[in-house]
Amino acid sequence: MRRYLPLLLLICFIIVLTSAATTFLAGYAGKQRPENMRSVTVYSSLPVEQASILANEYERVFNIRVNLIPMSPADLLIRLAIEKSKPGADVVLADAALLQEAKKQGTLAPYVSEQTDIVPVRFKDKENYWTGVWYDIFILAANQDYLKILANKPTQWLDLTKFKVRLAITDFLAADAAARLFFTLTSLQGEDEALKYFAKLHRQIVQYSKFLATPVRMAAIGEADIAIALRSEALRYQSEGFPITLIYLEEGTAYMLTAAGLTSNSPNPAEGKAFLDWLLSDAPQNALSHGKQYFISTNPETASAKAFSENNPPKLLDVQEAMTADQQRKLLDRWVQTVRLAPR
Repeated sequence: MRRYLPLLLLICFIIVLTSAATTFLAGYAGKQRPENMRSVTVYSSLPVEQASILANEYERVFNIRVNLIPMSPADLLIRLAIEKSKPGADVVLADAALLQEAKKQGTLAPYVSEQTDIVPVRFKDKENYWTGVWYDIFILAANQDYLKILANKPTQWLDLTKFKVRLAITDFLAADAAARLFFTLTSLQGEDEALKYFAKLHRQIVQYSKFLATPVRMAAIGEADIAIALRSEALRYQSEGFPITLIYLEEGTAYMLTAAGLTSNSPNPAEGKAFLDWLLSDAPQNALSHGKQYFISTNPETASAKAFSENNPPKLLDVQEAMTADQQRKLLDRWVQTVRLAPR
């Protein structure tokens, strides 16, 4: 019997091992392996911290992998053009101006759903090649101590030339958003009048910053009295307890629109459509706000849109006539020569 004991022990070990393995595999059978997960691929020119919040939230809730590929606006358009016949992405998420260029390239496909249909006409392409998903507006972020010494706070763009005020603004050459403000006011006032206006502001500007957040930081710590800035940046500093007040100008303001579109010949159109519709729900704005990224949904039925509309928001100003890239460059060149480099 002893000589059979090692063999019996080996048989018992194999039985136990087989049983354990069967139990483990049975419990794992219903789970998807990463390589078998459903997925959606998104090309985006948004800041990585914004796009990553969205990708992580979508993957967490739906167990659908988001292949997020960030790139610069120029690189994104080149990539779409190269992949026109066989795109690598399902969705493009970027500034609306970039989506419009992608439409001209023929690299987007039209898409309409119940969610996109709710979005106001001003926030989407007339032929449904792209849909705005959220927007951000320009406001004044004023240092609260400075406001205390004013009899009346500014309510018009022209008021900034009537106050003794230290201003901070992002250089129009440094960020597309800052340039959008310049192009919008120029289209309303006319080129000569707009340049005269910014020439007056130039004498009061303590710094032209490279980044969109810098003007708000300067107003928050008292290095400037008022920042001309995006609302999202001001809300972020305000949420961290800095003493700034947001001022919405009565005559209206410029805005930045973030949009999404489906690629033509998308490799995974069903997942792309689902992701685009999700971008128009409350969930993305909730996730972004938890990450201190504050925007306004273009879907009027969402909480962020309702909250904004209930607080007497300023009207949104559009560029009256579309400018070509060459026209924009020439206008910026003229601003540099007549305003930016002028002595103060």
